[in-house]
Amino acid sequence: MGSVKIGFGVPLSGSWATPDIQLRLIRRAEELGYHSAWTFQRLLIPAAAGDPRWAEVYRTVQDPIVSLAYLAGHTSRIRLGFAVLNMPFFSPAQLAKQLTTLDIVSGGRLDVGLGLGWSPEEFGASGAPYERRGARGAEFFSVLRSLWTEESTEFHGEFYDFPPVRMDPKPAQRPHPPMLIGAFSGPALRRAGRLADGWISSSRANLTELAEPIAVVKQAARDAGRDPEALRFVCRGPVRVGPPGQPGRKPLTGSYEEIRADLDGLRAQGITEVFYDLNYDPTIGTPDADPAESVRRAEEALVALAPGG
Repeated sequence: MGSVKIGFGVPLSGSWATPDIQLRLIRRAEELGYHSAWTFQRLLIPAAAGDPRWAEVYRTVQDPIVSLAYLAGHTSRIRLGFAVLNMPFFSPAQLAKQLTTLDIVSGGRLDVGLGLGWSPEEFGASGAPYERRGARGAEFFSVLRSLWTEESTEFHGEFYDFPPVRMDPKPAQRPHPPMLIGAFSGPALRRAGRLADGWISSSRANLTELAEPIAVVKQAARDAGRDPEALRFVCRGPVRVGPPGQPGRKPLTGSYEEIRADLDGLRAQGITEVFYDLNYDPTIGTPDADPAESVRRAEEALVALAPGG
């Protein structure tokens, strides 16, 4: 089993999510040999406070596509990923065109994580039906791939229907940028195994229980005649740096030594890539955090957790 590739979460939420800070930290990550930089999507939150589904990190979030496009023009090696974009909030043709352009301007460094979303408020504000979002997402995925790979394509499905069309140019990566699915339900995990290039865990995942969903994805790949060992398994790693030896410590929390050691447990479960994400630390990724202190802590973490350590 190979080593786990290491990425870093782009400052996307809260007071530190500014262009200058994004560029400073991701350039530093690139210098230190990090494999990838990742963003996530959050359109809006309910006006009323107190809903336990809505973490403090979601109060103010930048757009993930625009943020990665900005970073693409100021970096040269580090891969750029979405974890994840929610398909129901886009049209497949619009997203295909945007991501094609981003793959081209980044020199073929794009990783596309796709999900279904879970917030009725965001579905309503997007004009997207909440019902049957799984079936709609499966069609969306197929349309996106066909627009990227076929010289001329037509589609006649339940949700998307169009005559023969062409979309040019094609992405820089062939046949298309890697497409990963972020999901946790059984049908979505099996869809990842059948269709996608890999799977991405969510910010709410129990990082001690990733082996089971990975096994579901791999079995679905086998059933579809695909090689499960060719798939990528990406872990979003909400990092919380703190004192060592805390009782009931969760993976990727505690001292830097403990966090680095946790990679062995993630690799043993089948994870191939981890990106450290400080956005989910409420003392960093919230509007009330001190951005200068957030940057100081992030730069310290980048060095302490750098690949090769």
